[in-house]
This record gives sequence, structure tokens and C-alpha cells, in this order.
Amino acid sequence: MTTPIRVVIADDQMMVRQGFTVLLGAEPGIEVVGQAVNGLEAVAVTEELAPDVVLMDIRMPELGGIEATRRITRLAGVSAKVLVLTTFDLDEYVYEALRAGASGFLLKDASAAELAHAVRVVAAGEALLAPNITKRLIAEFSRIAGAPRVPLKERVGDLTERETEVLALIAQGMSNAEIAAHLVVAEQTVKTHVSRILIKLGLRDRTQAAVFAYEVGLVRPSGY
Repeated sequence: MTTPIRVVIADDQMMVRQGFTVLLGAEPGIEVVGQAVNGLEAVAVTEELAPDVVLMDIRMPELGGIEATRRITRLAGVSAKVLVLTTFDLDEYVYEALRAGASGFLLKDASAAELAHAVRVVAAGEALLAPNITKRLIAEFSRIAGAPRVPLKERVGDLTERETEVLALIAQGMSNAEIAAHLVVAEQTVKTHVSRILIKLGLRDRTQAAVFAYEVGLVRPSGY
């Protein structure tokens, strides 16, 4: 029997916590193991229970979701992925949450199916951004990054030409399967490239890799 994905829900609104608990509890293969009412509690509960995924509200009392995310991703022996939840699709804090280590972003009005899909995607180590705000976030990445002042080769460090190509495709939102089809290679080969990219750049996951690619100017969004 497959081990269920263990989830902690951090939100200062009781109705949100209960609602998500009910929605996810009805999904096969997902188990809500804990709740937190603020960022400090989210860090403590995550350290105690070591869940696979933490659903993190950005705005919470005592300690906000951004700093809580940063602390959780630095906990020794804990590999929980953080999925940021917010009410607004133009939330100015989303970018900082991703930089702090969040693996994905989702609006609170997502359907039960979207929420469950998001949890599964993030637990599997994939990046997740709500489709309707991805373009806006990409534009923000590029605006903040500005024009790089050093050659691309220096910006991507020790990455090989193929690894740099794979990194660019990750930043464009492609899955391993899609990258494999695009490059006409085996999916396992892509997985190996992705692992090496994360190790060489000292990055946590694919979301961080995508942020890095935009910040160094490896990928520039069309129309901006």
C-alpha cells in the first residue's frame, strides 16, 4: 500500500483550515496530520511531524508565511515542501515566498481537485504556479533581475551546455516528460540533468531553479 502524502495546514482562519482539512481528507493518498494558526506554530508543527507538504498562508500573525517558509526549508532533517496559499492573484509577497523556498503557489479559491493536484505535484518535487498568474510572476522576476552585467557562462556556473538548456526549459514550466520529448532523450536522462543542476547551483527544487533562471537572465519572457 502506498504511503499517504502527509500534510500540515497553516492558516490563521479556522474556517480555511477546516475546509482544506475536509477537502484533502476526502482525497485518496492524502492525509492531514496537523494544523497551525500562525507562522511560529507552523514551523514548530513541521519540525515535530515532518510532513511532506505544508499549505502555508502568506499573511499570518506573529510570524508571516514568508519567514515561516524560510525557516521550514532550513530545518535539519525535514524535507517538507511548502505550497503557498493566498487570496489575491497579484499578491506582492508571492515572489518573496518563492525566493524563501516555497515550491508552489495556489489561490485559496482553488477547487478541491486543483488543491489535491497541487499537493501531489509539490510532494513529487515538481514546481507549481497557478496558471493565471505565472506570466505576471515571470514579468516580476525579469523586472527585478534587470539586465545581467556578466556573461551568461559566468551566471550559470559549472552547468554544461545541455544542463543550461534543461534549466531554461524548467523555467518555461516544462515537466521532465515534456523536456525529454523536446530534446528527444529518455526521461531518466532528464531527471539526471535536473538533479545535477540542483546540486551544482545549490538549489532546493525545480521552483528555485526556475526563479534562478529568470533572475540571471537565462530566460526572458516574451512581451516584456
